[in-house]
Amino acid sequence: MKDWICIYTSQKMQEAEIIKGLLTFNEINSVVINKQDSSYMFGEFEVYVNSRDVEKAKSVLDENKDLD
Repeated sequence: MKDWICIYTSQKMQEAEIIKGLLTFNEINSVVINKQDSSYMFGEFEVYVNSRDVEKAKSVLDENKDLD
């Protein structure tokens, strides 16, 4: 994941998956990385996009900021 950048973090998996779906709808490839501790259930879910898509992804998120 050398060229991938985290553009969104959440403590709720559902929110991260909604963001991923929104990006996919806008033809931006993304992945959700679960960085939550499985024993104690703390940590975050991070949404990553390729570095070449960062500006477009941030623009999509700004246009839909009422989702988070």
